[in-house]
Parts: sequence; C-alpha cells; structure tokens
Amino acid sequence: MCKKGDSYDPKDFVQIPLEPKEDGLIRVFSFNLRCADVNGVPMPERCELAVRFLRQEQAAADVIGVQEATPDWMRVLTAGLPDYDYVGVGRDNGSDKGEYSAVFCKKDKYRVLDSGTFWLSETPEVPSKGWDAACTRICSYALLEDKQTGARFAHANSHFDHVGEVAQQKEAEQVSAFVRDKFADVPRVFTADMNVLPTSEPYRIMTASLRDAAVTCADSVKRGTFHNAHPDKITDSTIDYVLYAGAWEPVHFRTVTVGIDDRFVSDHFPVYADMKLK
Repeated sequence: MCKKGDSYDPKDFVQIPLEPKEDGLIRVFSFNLRCADVNGVPMPERCELAVRFLRQEQAAADVIGVQEATPDWMRVLTAGLPDYDYVGVGRDNGSDKGEYSAVFCKKDKYRVLDSGTFWLSETPEVPSKGWDAACTRICSYALLEDKQTGARFAHANSHFDHVGEVAQQKEAEQVSAFVRDKFADVPRVFTADMNVLPTSEPYRIMTASLRDAAVTCADSVKRGTFHNAHPDKITDSTIDYVLYAGAWEPVHFRTVTVGIDDRFVSDHFPVYADMKLK
C-alpha cells in the first residue's frame, strides 16, 4: 500500500466522496488507473485500493471506462470485479499487449450487442500510432442493452495522446465522428482521459457533438482531475471527462477526491455522472 508520507491531508483540498447511487440512474465512471507508480508507490501496491474503491457498496458504477489499464491491471480488475464483463484489447497488438481503454459493464444488467476497438491514427483498423502522437492510442466501445427494460445505449472510452498537439486534434475529430455516426440512433456516452483542458481545441471539437456532464448537470461538484499526488497544489487540471449525446439527463456529476483509507488510488481523480435515460 502507500508508503508513509503518501497519505493526503483532507484539510488540503475539497473532499468529494463517492456517493450512493439513486435507483433508476445509470452511473457512468471514467478512471485513469495509472499504469506505473504514483509518487513512488508501484501499481501492485494500489491494486487492492482500486478494487475496493470500485466495489463500494451502493455506489458501484453501472459502466466504467478505464485508461492506462495494462495487462496486469486487467487481470486484477477481472478477478476483483466478478460482477462485470468488459470489452477492449491491448493497444500494442490488438490482443493482450499494451494498455487497454476498456469498457466494463454490470453483467447481470447489460447485454453487449456490439463492441470493438479502433486505433487513433490514419489506419484505425490495425495497431498503429497516428500523426505526431507519442504513444499508440485506441478507442474501445460497446453497444449495451438493459436485460430487463430493453433500453440501449453506447459507451465509448479512450485515452488521447499527451504530447502531440496535431494528434490530439485529429483524435478528437476521429472519435467524435465515429461516436456520432456509428451510434446516431441510440443515446451515447464517451469517457476519457483526453489530456487536454476545457479551453482547448480538441475539447471544442468533442463538445460540438457531445455535451459535458460536468457542465450541463445542475448538481455538479468538480475540481481538477490530474493531481499527481499533490492535490493541494493544482488549480485547473481537468483532463478527464464524461460526455454524452442523445436522450440522457445528467442528474449528478462528481470528481471523487476521497480515496481509500486516506490513500490515493491513482494520480488522477476518477469522475462519474449519474444519468437518466429519458
């Protein structure tokens, strides 16, 4: 677990907890797990924290988009979250190598009707790095059907490049067009670490066809999402998002700053939106 000194003092920043979910709402989570260490604490020492966080009773998400989920992380999550199925592949080979941008869903609630992964590049059908990106980037998606009601919605999840400005803009254009065209007939949500601020051009591109739940939701409690183990020093570092389009009504939005046992789960704060299908 986290070493002494890695705990955070609740007095240093706003405490935003993971709250119980109301009946009839769909909780959509976005969570960058951090593939390596956080302030010197390696990923294996954070695994139990992450699973405990995601399994909190009465507050568990219906769908979760994860970023930086290495094969080791995926083994932890599939073992620790037996109530969930997932779709997604490793970005390096389209199978089991490299980070996943997986979509997890409650298996007792949802049926996966369609799913896939494409690469954020000029050749989206094959493992590839696009434009001036520093890393290979992907987007995974699932078309889900509620087993009881028959209601359907799509969930796409991604992790944009952190360096290439051309890549970030092209990735936004590619993903927004895909989500708009592929799922034009159903409500859709998009979760991501977009690695850009709300003042950026990629954000503008994405929100031309998708709405930001953190902005449109009347009950929104948010702060910067990338804290890098120093949440008291950050100002505007919002790079993690829940976007949506179609017949959704966002009811609650939260950036969750309260970890587990006063310890960080990642170097990002997870975010979630509680949504109602209209």
